[in-house]
Amino acid sequence: MPAQAADAPAGAPASVAFFYGANPPLADLQAFDVAVVEPEFVKNPAARNRAPGDGAHSLFAYVSLGEVQPVRPYYKQLPPHSLRGDNAAWGSRVIDQTAPGWRDFFLDRIIAPLWQQGWRGFFLDTLDSYQLFARTDAERAAQTAAMVDILREFKRRYPDARLMLNRGFELLPQIAPLTYAVAAESLYRGYDAGRRAYRAVPDEDRAWLLGQMETVRDQYHLPVISIDYVDPQQPGARDLARATADKISSTASFPGWRMVH
Repeated sequence: MPAQAADAPAGAPASVAFFYGANPPLADLQAFDVAVVEPEFVKNPAARNRAPGDGAHSLFAYVSLGEVQPVRPYYKQLPPHSLRGDNAAWGSRVIDQTAPGWRDFFLDRIIAPLWQQGWRGFFLDTLDSYQLFARTDAERAAQTAAMVDILREFKRRYPDARLMLNRGFELLPQIAPLTYAVAAESLYRGYDAGRRAYRAVPDEDRAWLLGQMETVRDQYHLPVISIDYVDPQQPGARDLARATADKISSTASFPGWRMVH
């Protein structure tokens, strides 16, 4: 459900949808300015895009930078020593951003084919997964520096690419000018993949996330996208989803701001 308000940055999307499954409902998704989908399930994405004068609509390709699922076709071709542990909750492997050859592999083997297929928008996920293995400040700094290098090279090779980040707050001091929008999950309601359970977000976690969102808005002047989760099987799910959306829209810390959820 999209929520709109005045005074968003020029060119900001008024509504964003996320659909990661097979057979995305492309006709329905055209109601949104931006729709994030798994690129393997969409052929000829450029044919679906519309200019603002025709009612803006763009498809964005979901791309995981920080993790890889073993089912991905490029998994067995990853550079040596690219993997540093597991994210058991999602059944994925975590990538060492500093691994020799990883940057060019990511851009040559993952991004380049998508660009050739006509994708011009990219939703970059799992930007903080390195925290699962990087324990010291020096290790974390090395990971973020490597990601900054990857994203700068991404925009150097493809200046017209629009990059939407999932969190990645620590990267913004270096790459905010390269960024189209920033998304963040679980402002009021989230999903615990390890326990396979939906949950309310604790006040402390929400306060931290709101602080990050305010920085994105006030310091970097980027659109903010909030992604919250409601169990569709629970009684009153639709009402809870609408109530959660209303909470996001009316959050006092964002007067006159456009939140997309």
